[in-house]
Amino acid sequence: MSENKKNSGEFATSAPEERSAFQALKRGLRRKCPCCGTGNVFRKYVTVEDECAVCGEELGHIRADDIPPYFTIMLVGHIVVPGVMWSEQSWAPSLWAHVAIWPALTLALTLAFLPFIKGGVLGVLWALKMFEDEKRYPVTK
Repeated sequence: MSENKKNSGEFATSAPEERSAFQALKRGLRRKCPCCGTGNVFRKYVTVEDECAVCGEELGHIRADDIPPYFTIMLVGHIVVPGVMWSEQSWAPSLWAHVAIWPALTLALTLAFLPFIKGGVLGVLWALKMFEDEKRYPVTK
């Protein structure tokens, strides 16, 4: 037989789709669709779109439940705690100044970072095909 085989009626298997986790992370951090990089990934503040308005990629089945808040808390903590320590050592402000500044800054940073971090996590989960959609991918025993 020759190397060039003709289609003998068998089902053609497509090559597995390559998804770059780094590219999906970059797109997600910009809060854009991890597939096309153009459409928005969020409908509201952190509510994920069901599908991309540009490329039609399904996004609503990707679940990033606890990881985005965890990463956000870790990042904000690494910014706020050194700030508290440095200001205490440098200026020694009163307790009232600490109470007025640091909780407000913590809340503002948390609300600012959360959508970007959640977008990045969604992008990586999309690239790694880590979905919690049991209807589409049933568990076989």
